Amino acid sequence: MPEARRTRIASLDCIVVDGGDEPSIGVVICHGYGASYDDLAGLSNEWLSLLGDQGDKFRFVFPDAPNSLAEIGMPQGRAWWPINMARLAEAVQASDFEELHEHEPPGVTEARLTLCDTITSVKQELGGDATPLVLGGFSQGAMLAMDTALRGSVAPPQLLIQFSGTVICRPQWQQAMSRLSGTEVFQSHGTIDPVLPYASASILNEMLQNSGVSNRFHSFEGPHTIDLESVTVTAELLRKIAAS
Repeated sequence: MPEARRTRIASLDCIVVDGGDEPSIGVVICHGYGASYDDLAGLSNEWLSLLGDQGDKFRFVFPDAPNSLAEIGMPQGRAWWPINMARLAEAVQASDFEELHEHEPPGVTEARLTLCDTITSVKQELGGDATPLVLGGFSQGAMLAMDTALRGSVAPPQLLIQFSGTVICRPQWQQAMSRLSGTEVFQSHGTIDPVLPYASASILNEMLQNSGVSNRFHSFEGPHTIDLESVTVTAELLRKIAAS
């Protein structure tokens, strides 16, 4: 399997895995709250083993979120922006997500700007602005990927991956949905997710569908995780981009 290297791209530490000697497609995947860049880096190996020769075309980049959670007792944990977990748990308990969906979290703009700088550097290294981009994430990382695709300074990605994400900044997102007219979206969510409930994922799916965005929504019986079928289907979607 290709070697993973740790390097700094713009202002974020990243794990980078090249499928071949001359990659030409960038894949940037953001981890969730409380994890770190190591958490999803293994996806590159899973995808590469499914992609075969097409894998040579990809550079996989896993950025580390800028905020440490050491102060709240998670020495290895990182966050893209602060989350009040107790409040989120209360909302889950009461099935009251209106505030979560409408709210623009403090720190999301800084996270988006930082990620855009990193994406810009990745694209420049691979061949400039026209470099095809796959952008995605899990949980909080999925929210950031969506926010970046809709409101970022970089061109929207060819493929946007939403593993166990949800809606935030709804008014702003709604307004910018037309930006995804040329983007394929893959969204997956466990039906018994105790962290970000399935009902919230359905709202995101509806938002995309109602805006005419091509969204492949995969639900599975499972918790807050990425299931095997999600990995297989996203590998197919990556193959499609490599072929075009």
